[in-house]
Amino acid sequence: MRDSLNLLSKLGPRRLWNAVKVYLSFLLTRRLKKPIQWGLPFSVAIEPTTACNLRCPECPSGLRSFSRPTGNLKQDFFKKMIDELHKEVFYLTFYFQGEPYINPDFLEMVKYAHKKRIYTATSTNGHFLNEENAKLTVESGLDRLIISIDGSTQETYESYRKAGKLANVIQGAKNIVKWKKELKSKTPHIIFQFLVVKPNEHQIPEVYELAKEIGVDEVKLKTAQIYDFEQGNPLIPSIDKYSRYAKKADGTYQIKNELLNHCWKLWHSCVITWDGTVVPCCFDKDAKYQLGDLKELSFRQVWQGQAYKNFRAELLKGRDQIDICTNCTEGCKVWAKD
Repeated sequence: MRDSLNLLSKLGPRRLWNAVKVYLSFLLTRRLKKPIQWGLPFSVAIEPTTACNLRCPECPSGLRSFSRPTGNLKQDFFKKMIDELHKEVFYLTFYFQGEPYINPDFLEMVKYAHKKRIYTATSTNGHFLNEENAKLTVESGLDRLIISIDGSTQETYESYRKAGKLANVIQGAKNIVKWKKELKSKTPHIIFQFLVVKPNEHQIPEVYELAKEIGVDEVKLKTAQIYDFEQGNPLIPSIDKYSRYAKKADGTYQIKNELLNHCWKLWHSCVITWDGTVVPCCFDKDAKYQLGDLKELSFRQVWQGQAYKNFRAELLKGRDQIDICTNCTEGCKVWAKD
């Protein structure tokens, strides 16, 4: 409740009116079957870096498999984007690919967005939350901190978080909790995110206990996106409700959710890579569908430009014809929280 009230506190008349326009245009689009876009997105994801210290098997950063350029977001470029966006945007995710804390200016950028009264959230593997960074994180005004913890023992944890150390993650979470108390801060809202895969599904109850013991605010169980799922995959959970995929009669797998020919994300949000490329959503990890370059155009020019109009029109014709949509469950699905 406290986290929700904090988010609502970021809404002012202009941001609220923009959100209403965005939602109404989406409803009208669904009814008329043609793309109508009013307003600007109220939620934006910005990528601090493509670098990561881990080697997770279903992640381009972990696999070092990007076909696009890699690098760190520059602070002056970030400020320029925020100066343009802050009047409409009230939710900012500091994450796309990579580990945000690897960017040396990451927390300074969080601080800048916080001063603009934008709700800020990030996702981290927890390996950089030493005493100094934990204190700076709380002081930055970060509103939500998602810490990935995909196992309650080192053996299970490293089966997915390759090259990771569970002890570092646990200590990092403890450091954040400590500095929230020391600084008498209500933020960040701390979430343990547990990516449910077959090797760790038996440890779900233990993660809830661990979160309670440390003082973490919330646990979220996230279903895993698997790239090669059709013939089965050892990461697909055996507990059906935690799997995005269903086994068919012939032994192959398919995505459970129906692939509808509309997508709310294309109306209310977008992703901006570290070098200023605007892409449709978090499923376009290689920035294949580049809708504009903020080094050359303003965000408004990109958002209302022909490339965006064309992409929305193609989506309405058939999401099954857009490859990034075919393994999509309309967002990063979470099945349970506490």
